[in-house]
Parts: sequence; structure tokens; C-alpha cells
Amino acid sequence: MSFSEVFEKYNWEDIKGKIYAKTSLDVERALSKSQRNLEDFMALISPAATPYLEQMAQLSHRLTQKRFGKTIQMYIPMYLSNECQNICAYCGFSLDNKIPRRTLTEEEILSEIAHIKAMGYDHILLVTGEANKTVGTEYFKKALKLIQPSFSHISLEVQPLDQHEYEELIPLGLNTVLVYQETYHENDYKKHHPKGKKSNFNYRLETPDRLGSAGVHKIGLGVLFGLEDWRADSFFTALHLQYLERKYWKTKYSISFPRLRPHAGGLTPKVEMTDRELVQLICAYRILNEEVELSLSTRESNKFRDNVIKLGITSMSAGSKTNPGGYANAPESLEQFEIDDQRSPAQIAEMLTRQGYEPVWKDWDRAYSS
Repeated sequence: MSFSEVFEKYNWEDIKGKIYAKTSLDVERALSKSQRNLEDFMALISPAATPYLEQMAQLSHRLTQKRFGKTIQMYIPMYLSNECQNICAYCGFSLDNKIPRRTLTEEEILSEIAHIKAMGYDHILLVTGEANKTVGTEYFKKALKLIQPSFSHISLEVQPLDQHEYEELIPLGLNTVLVYQETYHENDYKKHHPKGKKSNFNYRLETPDRLGSAGVHKIGLGVLFGLEDWRADSFFTALHLQYLERKYWKTKYSISFPRLRPHAGGLTPKVEMTDRELVQLICAYRILNEEVELSLSTRESNKFRDNVIKLGITSMSAGSKTNPGGYANAPESLEQFEIDDQRSPAQIAEMLTRQGYEPVWKDWDRAYSS
């Protein structure tokens, strides 16, 4: 059974109604347990949990330190291309945005690598728009061959691929794939993705199944907060996570928390997610699942990132550029979205050290899976 078959058994409005109907008693029951289920998660992300935020934060802190200690994994995105054949209402790379398009050459990739390595990174996230003919599997193969010698951990955030394509990339150094559903609200998903391969809701929904079957070491999930009700979307992300953990139990998982940021095209968020609500969600995920990695990018502000370090986050980016060639080749080119925290990796590392945490630049080696 694939996740799309599981997903069909649930109704968005029913789930949303159940979340908003949760009471303080449901929240207290969830917090008192040693193990929680999805019903408990609904209580922890409900409006009824708002008065319990301090209690949730303390519990999330304890659970995170028990499993991960006082460490934060450092990573950086490297954008290879802004070519895209999709129309997405929220993205600066959308096909209908009249922007200069750029795909890095082999020489440009090498110069970006040199710049990133000078910052101390050993974990890199490769990102492109979704343009299969320009930046498809063959391009990824060439890029990975160039990048693999310099990094022990390579993640990919590109268009969904078929299972055999992931299988071809794993021997070249691919460790992790991030694939965000954007929203699990099927009708609104279609409104935000009217053209291109990404408009196929089910193909994207089943991508983590293909990743699990291919044997990718780690799968990253998430939605884009601002497109739909964040509570309902987060329930379906948690449902997806639990399904994957049971079926592909050898695989590791991570959750990211992107909130809609300014970009070319200027979509106004349908639903605003406050800082307190994002803190509530981070804590709820940790209380539900002690093993999942929780990642926070430079989309968020300096102050917010500094304050949530101790509440469940296990990985962060720093010094990020969201445009192809942004580190060494084309710092002036159009970004996918605006970042907020613009501090350097050294400044973030200093902040973490002040808080008693260790910034980890390398915690994985390909030899571990040999």
C-alpha cells in the first residue's frame, strides 16, 4: 500500500474539525503520556494547547537533549539552477516570472564548492528549479561527481524523480532527499500549481515511497506554511512520517518548517503563522517523535532562530544564498525567496557556542553505509 492509498482514507475538513475541537483535557492527557499517537499530536497543535506552550517547550527540550545532546548539524544550500517548467504561485523561479535564467557550468560549480568549503561546511544541500530537460538526472550525475570529493553528506532538493533515477544517484554520493508536499490540501494544491509536472499531486505525494524503495538514507518532509491551514497540513505531514517510518524503517527522516517568504510574484499568505504557533509546532513534533530531525533555515529571523535552538531544532543553515551562483559566481542574480537571517556561518557557530551548543560540521561519512 502506498501513502496515496492511506491518504484517500482521510478527509481534510474532518481532520481540521477534529483538531479545532480538541480541549485542554486532551492536551493534558497527551503531555502526561510516555508515548504519543496522532490523536495526541492533534491536541498538541490545536488552539487548546496554546496555554501549555511553556510546558511543551520544557518537555521538547528534554526529549531533544536525550536523543541528540547539545549539538546542531550545520548545512548550506547550493543552488545549481533557477530553470523551471512549473508555474507555482509562491516561487520566484516560477515559469511565468520573467527573470534571467541560469544553470551552473562545471567550472562554476567548482568555484561555488571552493567558496563553501572555505566557510567550513561538509554538508551541502543541492537545489534547482524543476526543469527535467535542463537539470535532469544526467545533470545531477555530472554535478554529484564534481561535488562528492568535497563533501561527506550531500542532500538534494529538486523535482521528484522515478525510483530508478534515485538508485542511479545514490552510488554517486546522494545521501538525503528533501521533497515538500507544499500542502496536502489537494484542491488548493492544484490552484497553486496550475502548470508543469508539479501539478500532478499524487506523483509528488508518492515521491517518498519511491525514495524509500530506492534506499535513500534520509528523507525530508514538510509543507509551505501560508498556503493552507498549518494545523491540518502538519497533521498530514505527521501521518506521512509515521507511515514512512513503519514501511521504510531503515531510513532516517527530517522535518523542515518553511514559512512563505517574499519572492518575485508576491503571493500573499492565505494563513499567517505566528512565531508562537511555529514554536508550538516544533515542540509538538518533538513530543510526538523523539527520533525525527527538525531543521530550521535562514528564512527565519536572527532573534527567532536564537530563541528556538533549545526547543527541538537539530539542524540549521547559515550564510545561505538562494540563487544559482550566489556564493562565488553571480551574487546579484534573482533569489528564489528572501532570506532573513543573514549572519555568516562563523557568527552562527559563535551564537551556538554561547548557548552551550556544539555546531557540527560533519557527522556522517559514506564509509558508514559501505
